[in-house]
Formats: sequence, structure tokens, C-alpha cells
Amino acid sequence: MRKLLLISLGLLSLWSCKSGQNYQGAEVTIPDQYRFTDTTYQQQFALVNIDSLKVDSLVNIKWFDIFKDPVLDLLIQKALENNQDLAIAAENIQQAQSTLVIQRSQMLPTIGYSAGASRGNYAGLVLPNTQNVFTGFGTVNWEIDFWGKYRRLNEAAKANILASEQGYRATQLSLMSTVAASYFQLLEYKLRLEVSNQTLTLRDSMENIIEERLAKGIIAEIDLNQAQIQSAIAAGSIPIWERLIAQTENQISVLVGELPQEIEIGTALIDQSLDLKIPEGLPSQLLARRPDILFAEQDLIASNALIGAAKANRLPNISLTGLLGVAGSEFKSLGSGGAAWNLGGSLFGPIFNWGALQRQVDIEESRTRQAVLNYERTVLEAFREVENTLVNITSLRKELIAREAHVKAAVRAMFLSQERYNQGVTSYLEYLESQRQAFDSQLNFAGTKQELLSSYAQLYKALGGGW
Repeated sequence: MRKLLLISLGLLSLWSCKSGQNYQGAEVTIPDQYRFTDTTYQQQFALVNIDSLKVDSLVNIKWFDIFKDPVLDLLIQKALENNQDLAIAAENIQQAQSTLVIQRSQMLPTIGYSAGASRGNYAGLVLPNTQNVFTGFGTVNWEIDFWGKYRRLNEAAKANILASEQGYRATQLSLMSTVAASYFQLLEYKLRLEVSNQTLTLRDSMENIIEERLAKGIIAEIDLNQAQIQSAIAAGSIPIWERLIAQTENQISVLVGELPQEIEIGTALIDQSLDLKIPEGLPSQLLARRPDILFAEQDLIASNALIGAAKANRLPNISLTGLLGVAGSEFKSLGSGGAAWNLGGSLFGPIFNWGALQRQVDIEESRTRQAVLNYERTVLEAFREVENTLVNITSLRKELIAREAHVKAAVRAMFLSQERYNQGVTSYLEYLESQRQAFDSQLNFAGTKQELLSSYAQLYKALGGGW
């Protein structure tokens, strides 16, 4: 019993060890604050390990209640339910989970059966007479994971599951942001179409007045030609916006998993609220929210585990086998002579393989170094995206104020120029120029507001799903 206990303790100690090093986290440099805050920009080192992250913060993927547009909320909900790219990403999770089940099975005994029938004079040695042999056995085979090879592979499989889940979240965020941006683009095109129609109506009305004045000899024909040119410009812009509206509606339809169709809009672009607050949060929280960063870390964890598995391949494999069944020279007499059984063990290990196994370790270590660099690059790209989005929002808000002032001034100038022209104080060219500026200013205002709203949707994605 003492020997058996010592052997058991020895086996347990071997079982508890795993080749390779456990994942220790990835060290990256992050700022204390984002650039566009009142706090001085400083740097610090952060050690990130996925095991220390709160799961609740990773699975909260609800669309933020920021734009208060029920139509947009409905479109995003339909996209999350029906989008094919999202369904493909979900299948990747299922595949990763099945891979983990397969990998775990390598750590457990394999149980099977065998049966056979043969006739001859050889059964391991030459027999004096020809004999029949019938067998039926149950078999057990177990490769003991002394060096932790299968446990390391199990770690890699778990990391792949978490990576696939983060890939799914990344697809969700990208889908939500794309639907929102496309919706705002649709609102912009509809506003541009409305402005173009209003401008065309105004110019047609003015063209009719000019035709009457020309008929009475009050003005020159050049004024009529200029009015016709401006009417044609406004008329030519209308089919452009109609075409872009239809294409954007088709894009949104596909995103929500439906055939191309007309998309109902909710709040018009001009009425979309801009009472939106930029989130307050620490840059370190970005590491726990961004799915691409979490995906990159899971890839690093998997690569680190594969180093241990590669090192374990250089050590001996120990297997236990067992067999229990019946055997006999006649089928009807199977089992009459008692059970047939066999227990055994085997040890197999490499001695000389021309450095192939060591090169495999080197390859896995190189891949891990690549994974570290990829993680660092992903973090840098994440901060670049956030900073760019924040500066976009800051500058676009200022730009929109100027655009709005431009619209008010240009529309007022157009009205005054028309009055001056009607009174014969100024030329028709001055009125046309003021009319053109009013038209362009309204279109520019629509484009800037769409960019600002889309930037808020992009900020939701850049911050990893909210703030």
C-alpha cells in the first residue's frame, strides 16, 4: 500500500505539471486620458489579462438610447436578428465550441470494441494444426497527459471560443454602426432632394416671371438664358439624389436581411437632436470593451498555450491499454473457457528527429511573438480610431454652427437680392449668385450634420459598444 501510495502521489505530481509557461498578460502603454480632454496627457503601463475582466461589461451589446429615433432602433434590431454576416459569425462560435469538445475528449480514455474471425495455423506463432479463431472484445486506450500537452491544447481551444465570441461582438458593433451611418446618409440624401425640389420650384417660378418681362421688353434675353441654366442645374441634381436614395435603401435592406425595398424614415435630418454628450471614460476601459483587442489577446493566449503543447511533444508519451472479452475456436463456444483479458502500458518518446520537434517549438514561439506585436498594434489602432472620432465630433460641431449661420445669411441674402432685382436696383447675375450660394449652403449643412451624427455612431463602435 505504501508503494502504491507513493506511485499515486508521483503520478499526481506529474499530472499537475504542464510544459510551457502560463499566460501572464500583455503589457501595453496607454494614456491616462484621451487627447481631447482637459486632463494632461500622460502615459502609463497596463498589464491586461482576460481572466480579470468583468464578463458583464463584455456582453452588454444593447444599442444606446442616444438618437431617440424609433425607426433607427427598429432597423438595428432587425439587422441583429436577420443579418447573414452576423449569423456566419455565430456559426464560428458553434464550430469553436465543438472543437473544444473534441479537444477535451483527447484527455479521456477511448473506449471501443472489436470482433473478428479467422482460420489458419498462425496466431502469434505457428500452430501444429489449422484452427478457427473467433474473438469479441471491449477495448480501452488512454494516453496519460503527464506533460500537459492536451491541457495546453485545451487552453488554446478555450481561447479560440472566446476569440470567436469577440469576433461575433465585433460584427455586431460594425453592423450597428453601419446601419446607423447608412440611415443618416439616407436622411441626408432625402434632405438634399427636398432642397433641390424647392430650389427647382423657385427657379421655375422666377423663369416664368422673366419670360413675361422679356416679352414686354423690360429685360434682355441673357437674363432668361441665365434663369434657364439655373433651373437645369437644379433639375439635374434631382435624379442624382433619387438614385442615391434608392441605392442607400437597397443597402439598408440587405443589412437588415431583407430584399431591396423602400425604407421608412423617422425623424428628419434637420430635426435630429444634437443634444448628445461625449462619454466620460478612462482609456484603460477600452482594453476591456473593444472586441478586436480582446480577440487579439485571446489569439495571444492560444499561441502561448501551443508553445507548451509543442514542448510536450518532445517528451515521452505514456499510454495504458486494456482488453476484456471472449475468444474461442468455435463461435458457439465463445466464453465457455472464461473471459479473455489483457492489461498493458507503453512508453514512446523521440530520441533523434533531426531537430524537427525543436523547430516546431521555435515556430510556436515566433507565432507568439507575432501575436504580441499584433496585440500591441491592435491597441494602437483602437486608440487612433477613438481619438480620430473624438476630434471629428469636436470639429464637426463647430463646423455645423458655421454651416447653420451660412444658411441663414445666404437665404436672407437671396431674398434681399430678389427684392433688389425686382426693383431694378441690381443685376440678375447678383440674384443668381445669391441663389446659388443659398442652394449650396443648404446642401453643405445637410452633409455636415450627417457626418456629425454618423461620427456619434462611429464613437459607439470605437469605444467597444457604448460608454
